[in-house]
Amino acid sequence: MITDKEFTLRLIRQLTQALEKLILDKPEESLMQKELDFETLMRDIFKFDFTTLSSKTKEEIIEIVNERQERDHKDYYEMLGNLFYFNGKANGNKDFLDKAKTFYELYLQTSGIFALPIINRINELKN
Repeated sequence: MITDKEFTLRLIRQLTQALEKLILDKPEESLMQKELDFETLMRDIFKFDFTTLSSKTKEEIIEIVNERQERDHKDYYEMLGNLFYFNGKANGNKDFLDKAKTFYELYLQTSGIFALPIINRINELKN
């Protein structure tokens, strides 16, 4: 039986993969073609929409992640990095890009993974 936590983690990974394809500008299918409703995914994961999430400070978002199981933090941070990176690039929003940098850095710290694409995005955001 799938628990709510496992379901949410699967949604996070699904959204992360879809955003990664969009960031790399190599979407095999768009979010709409996959019939992924972005706002529904946000509500299922966080219980509120992206506008509400983006209005929160980095510290408030980190606190939301810290309320989840520690083993899942890396997945949240990767998804949040992709989420804010994609939206920051699409809208030219410097606050979103700053949040993306923070969440990517937290992803690298919590995962212990050497992820060159993430490191390259962080370096891009620093410049």
